[in-house]
Amino acid sequence: MGGKTVGKSVLCLGFPVSIFFIVINEFCERFSYYGMKAVLTLYFTRFLHWNDNFATAIYHTFVALCYLTPIVGAIIADSWLGKFKTILYLSVVYAIGQAVLSVGSISDLTDRNQDGSPDNVAVNIALSMIGLILIALGTGGIKPCVSAFGGDQFEDDQEKQRSTFFSLFYLSINAGSLLSTLITPTLRASQCGIHAKQECYPLAFGVPAILMAVALVVFVIGSKMYKKVKPQGNVILEVSKCVGFAIKNRFRHRSKEFPKREHWLDWASEKYDKRLIAQTKMVLRVLFLYIPLPMFWAVFDQQGSRWTLQATAMNGDFGFQIQPDQMQIVNPILIVTMVPVVDSLVYPLIKKCKLNFTPLKKMTVGMFLGSMAFVAAALVQVQIDKTYPVFPAAGQSQIKLINLGAVPATVQFQPQLQTVDVAPNEATGYMTFETSELQSLHITSGNVNETKPLGLLKGGRHTLPFKWSLTAIDGNLTHDNITSKPTSGKSLVRFINNFPYTVNVTMGDMDFGPLEPLSVSNYSDVPKPDMVYTISISAPQMPYCETVSKTFGYGGAYTISTDDCVEKELKIKYFEDMAPNTVHMAWQIPQYFLLTCAEVLFSVTGLEFSYSQAPSNMKAVLQAGWLLTVAVGNIIVIIVAGVSTIKEQWAEYVLFAVLLLVVCIIFAIMASFYTYVDPNEIEAQFSKEEKEEDKKDQDVNEKGAEADSRM
Repeated sequence: MGGKTVGKSVLCLGFPVSIFFIVINEFCERFSYYGMKAVLTLYFTRFLHWNDNFATAIYHTFVALCYLTPIVGAIIADSWLGKFKTILYLSVVYAIGQAVLSVGSISDLTDRNQDGSPDNVAVNIALSMIGLILIALGTGGIKPCVSAFGGDQFEDDQEKQRSTFFSLFYLSINAGSLLSTLITPTLRASQCGIHAKQECYPLAFGVPAILMAVALVVFVIGSKMYKKVKPQGNVILEVSKCVGFAIKNRFRHRSKEFPKREHWLDWASEKYDKRLIAQTKMVLRVLFLYIPLPMFWAVFDQQGSRWTLQATAMNGDFGFQIQPDQMQIVNPILIVTMVPVVDSLVYPLIKKCKLNFTPLKKMTVGMFLGSMAFVAAALVQVQIDKTYPVFPAAGQSQIKLINLGAVPATVQFQPQLQTVDVAPNEATGYMTFETSELQSLHITSGNVNETKPLGLLKGGRHTLPFKWSLTAIDGNLTHDNITSKPTSGKSLVRFINNFPYTVNVTMGDMDFGPLEPLSVSNYSDVPKPDMVYTISISAPQMPYCETVSKTFGYGGAYTISTDDCVEKELKIKYFEDMAPNTVHMAWQIPQYFLLTCAEVLFSVTGLEFSYSQAPSNMKAVLQAGWLLTVAVGNIIVIIVAGVSTIKEQWAEYVLFAVLLLVVCIIFAIMASFYTYVDPNEIEAQFSKEEKEEDKKDQDVNEKGAEADSRM
């Protein structure tokens, strides 16, 4: 490669060759993680059929684990295995977890219902949970090691190259996130399966699993080129021991007369040196400010859960179809574009206006913008809720009438509730009644009158297609059992046979089976609702007949009547049982924009502030504390999703907005009492004092040696 060796590093273009393996490894690993995470919530709701609250709780439990395990990884790396072996071993665990999750998403592992869906998902759930636990251990365990391991590859005089590496490292993270969030939802939306075609989660999880295997292979290939620093003890453990000893020592001497100490940590001075105690004090001052921060992450990480679920009820037609889980891509796109804009334009402009926009003020504004993002989400949710159909309450039933005959009909709901007129080949909307009050329907059409008794299910939706004939009114009541938007996010279709004989009905690859006269098929998902399909019917009494469907959109439900066949062209009639999603996904962009602005001000500034306020050897402690706030934030979401009795989603958004606003005010008050320090000055002062003490010790030793020589 035309490189040369400096110490143990082979250089290429001035950089250690080993860092290129690390950057590629990070890209593949981040692709694997974010790709899997992007489709996870929909996997829970659509494949495992969990309700929104439970799916949200499990999703945030997984994210919380991903941010708790880095502390374990840091301790293992610094105290036992070293960074290289920790990354290697936990990457193996990580890759196995991704593979297990992919296998666990295969529907053919269990018995299937008639529609091809799994009859018992216990095996799928077990494998999926094992896979997610292994992934959380793997991704969290290597998180604190990879960037630091990359930094270890540089010599002391390669500060500029090290800085460039971290920029490349950050770029690889965002590139992996962007591509995977774009690709894996597309893979999920494709159709696969042996017995029944459905959303292809094995492929959506399988590609990230392959990328994680590639990441592991790339990391191993570079093994002989790495500079491997031996474990030197974990500062997190040292700080924890120091704090623990101070508390224990103070408690032990609580009833005795001891001189008062300026700070409670000074009780550790019997065992730990002044420098460590002073450094720990600086760190604890910052960690104290971390206490309100989890609330921000409780809001921020709902992009992958609540906001994705919100997008499933929205229209994703941008000229091409955007999947609900692909909307998460807005955040990394905005991050990549906004960070340089804010650093090069916004902050300098604020500085020119002579405004003292300190790091803690930036974080406070970031929390406020995060709160406003959820206000925006609540406003969007209100508009979505307006488009939802009204479903029956527990003691109610709904009924829809479809007149498939050639003459108008008058229908009276008995006993004497109301009367409606239904034109030929037209339908009513769903009408709501108390189930106990509605007993029968009296239908008058042409010269025929007929009373049809009803057996309605409480809380159910029903359809009565009927048709006038010379001597009777034919019709069969169906129990629709659709009292919510389609869980698949797609649209549903079913067929009514309006021919006087049994026909076979197909739409694309979907077979709706032989249908007797006036019988209704079950609803089926439209595989790609933005496409058109060939609808065909066949029967011995008639020639093969077909037509082309319309596009159905997402989130709707339709009943299609097969009416007539004219010169082999099928005549059909569409009845809309549930309107498709009409609120456009573009309305989510403002909330993503506000949350991304919040992230730039809060997250980027928070890390910068934390690092500037702690000694160089204490950065790991603050990194652990920062990751812990993310974990606690996700635990907050788990608690709210588990115990909340709020039924309206917009109200839950408002709740989180208010909570974050209150925490923002508390943080602003705490920040006003904080005094900024320069750790380098404090370090220099300690170094000066240590030199003076060393000089005194040296003088004492010299005088002692002189006295000994005189003797």
